[in-house]
This record gives sequence, C-alpha cells and structure tokens, in this order.
Amino acid sequence: MGDSSSSSSSSVSPQFVTKHWEGFKEFWGERFSFLDHYSKFIKCDKPLPSWSDADVEAFIATDPVHGPALKTAREAAKFALTGSVIGAVSTAGVAWKYSRSLHGSGLASLAGGVFGWTFGQEIANHSLQLYRFDTLAAQTKFLEWWEDKSERQS
Repeated sequence: MGDSSSSSSSSVSPQFVTKHWEGFKEFWGERFSFLDHYSKFIKCDKPLPSWSDADVEAFIATDPVHGPALKTAREAAKFALTGSVIGAVSTAGVAWKYSRSLHGSGLASLAGGVFGWTFGQEIANHSLQLYRFDTLAAQTKFLEWWEDKSERQS
C-alpha cells in the first residue's frame, strides 16, 4: 500500500512539466526582455561589421536626442571597467598575501572584478546621472544607424 502511493506521487505528469516550463519561460522572459531590442541585430543572416570610435562619435554628432545618451553610456562603461580592474587587482592581492594560493587568488580576482564592475557602474549611474537617459534606446538607435550606414557603403 505504501509502495503504490509513493510510485504514483513520484511520477510527474507532462501537464505538470509543461505548466511549470511555461511559467519558467515567462519569468525569465520578463527579466531579459531587453534582449528583444537586440534580437534583430543578434539573429541576422549577415553580422554587422565592426565599428570604430570615430563611427560612434559621428553618430553622437548627428543624433541630438540619442547621441548624448550614448556618449554618457560609453563614459559609464569606462567607470565600470576601471572599477573592475581595481577590484580584481586589489582582491587578488589580498588573497595572495594571506593565502599564497594561486587558484584562490584567481577566484578572488574574478569575484573582485565582478564586484568592482558593479560598484563602478553604480558610481557612474549616480555621478553621470545615467538614470535620466534611455541608454537602451540610444544603443538600439546606434545599431540601426550603423546597419543603414554599412548597407549604403556596400
């Protein structure tokens, strides 16, 4: 009697899995909805050619609405990169000083880089007032502009 009830409760119905899978997809789809803006550029047949800093500066000069937002977003990325380097080096140094373990210092460097990136991004967000801009729209407009420009050059 105990065996029949445990065997029936351990089997999972396909409806149960399908229902939970749909909920899982919806949950993560909401959190990564920003990827919908980039899917046009990621899932294309021919990838976009590389662009240079001069191309980005040309876009910033030509678009008075999205140009300043893109410029500010690029400055914020420099803050985040600097924070990442400082976090990785300092954390790895402290780990090496106290443990003399290469793999421990490597893991500490990785963690310090992630934490430093996060703190650098937060500092940039507040000091550059990044929250006032729609950087996603600016980046999408730049990609559309670059796509049009590279097609005209072909």
